[in-house]
Amino acid sequence: MDLYCAIDVRDGAAVRLTQGDFRRQRTYGDPLELALRLAASGAPWLHVVDLDAARAGRPVNRPVVLAIAAAVDVPVQCGGGVRSGADVDELLAGGVTRVVMGTAALEHPEVVRSAAERHPGRVALGLDYRVGADGRAEVAVHGWERGSGRSVAEVVETFAGAPLDAVVATGIARDGTLEGPDLEGLASVVGATNLPVVASGGVGSAGDLAALAALAVEAGPPGAGPRRLSGAIVGKALVEGRVSVAEGLGACTPSG
Repeated sequence: MDLYCAIDVRDGAAVRLTQGDFRRQRTYGDPLELALRLAASGAPWLHVVDLDAARAGRPVNRPVVLAIAAAVDVPVQCGGGVRSGADVDELLAGGVTRVVMGTAALEHPEVVRSAAERHPGRVALGLDYRVGADGRAEVAVHGWERGSGRSVAEVVETFAGAPLDAVVATGIARDGTLEGPDLEGLASVVGATNLPVVASGGVGSAGDLAALAALAVEAGPPGAGPRRLSGAIVGKALVEGRVSVAEGLGACTPSG
């Protein structure tokens, strides 16, 4: 399981939100400095999100995102406000390795499918979800501020056969809480798609990463073996010193 070190950008600064609430924010300085520090610590991936763009639908912090991609020698996965094919083209041309499209997948799925077909293996589907009282995982859009009315499984089915590289699944209720990931919800995502799934939300310790690495879902044909998460995103736990990059890497590779 790959480790993705997260950098969320708002108003040009590195921040972390709690449960996607823009009123519950902590600031951690210059995002480029943080990116360089994480890369120097051995981060195998950086996961960079333009939070302002996710709400506004326009590339508010794109110069920051592109500066990070140009400055580090590790692959960068980027999301937040990527709503058009031109957005995807600009980010990939600027050094980003993989682009995550969320709101566009719900509102303009043809744009996401077209981008994936033009850039096979470099576009991921972003599914940020909240679990309702009925147990249904509803996908949220526009910076997590609106519900889409559609479930994770429904959206995944929309893109069956598209040359997407991964699904990035975020349990909003756990994000930024440091209280542990939504293992049950993530298991349902893994079971709903043949695509690699990158988990996000709630990681507060190396033990949480080990639990994600151990997650196994029997969802394929007989004899195919269990499906597992391909990656996990860690943000607040890293910047607050609860887990180091080295500890995270160790937890992502279970012994035996």
